[in-house]
Amino acid sequence: MSGRDLLGIFNLLIIGGILAGISYMGFVLKPADYDSQTLCMVGEIPPHRVVVIDKTDLYSPRQAETISDLILAERGLLSVGERLSLYELNASGQLRNTNRFSLCNPGAGAQVNPLYRNPDRVQARYEALFSDPLDRALADLVTPKDAPNSPIIEALARLTQDPSFDRTVPSRRIVLVSDMLQNSDIFTVYGRGRGSFSQRVPSARTVANAIRETYGDNMRGVSIRIRLIPRNSWETEQRGALRRYWSEVFDQLGVSVSWADI
Repeated sequence: MSGRDLLGIFNLLIIGGILAGISYMGFVLKPADYDSQTLCMVGEIPPHRVVVIDKTDLYSPRQAETISDLILAERGLLSVGERLSLYELNASGQLRNTNRFSLCNPGAGAQVNPLYRNPDRVQARYEALFSDPLDRALADLVTPKDAPNSPIIEALARLTQDPSFDRTVPSRRIVLVSDMLQNSDIFTVYGRGRGSFSQRVPSARTVANAIRETYGDNMRGVSIRIRLIPRNSWETEQRGALRRYWSEVFDQLGVSVSWADI
């Protein structure tokens, strides 16, 4: 075999290696398939971040603006493929998916590989299918309402029964915007004529057991960040006995909780 033949074979091997490398990179880096309804990656269970707005009591225009900014900040924290859902505890005391907004972040233009996807087209898709629907949902979500009942703990427990937010879902996070003034059959913080706060509520263990008996143990492992809405004449209990009580209830349920004022 001549030297020219060997050189030709060597060049063919190099070209073959390059083509194989390109094919491999295309397979590894190609865009994932998305579900057209949820924008979530097909065949995967995405991490899920839920914002729950307690609308069973009124809040001020300034608080409404702060809530809107909070939700946009949560959107900014999403990783590509992470799901964001918006819920409200409405005037009927029911948890409602606001404008049916429950979508995965498909990735903005700056979050994609420009070798395989056009950043401008991806950004346009992100705005049309994810960002703009979120803006429309916010317009209704932050509209104040009022309701006679406030079943906060029951609503959270029902949420964790949903297949998109049950114990099979990784990294379940809830941002709860609420005054935390529970008022339902399971317990109520109202009725100061019945005595001090500790005298008018059942033990945290009793509440946790009642929740598990009705809804199962699906709340275990959830992380909740409470953004507290202060209420006139309630601030002392909200930042004292009420906060300690709720923290104990969540601890009994296996839920990690953190607090911050709205």
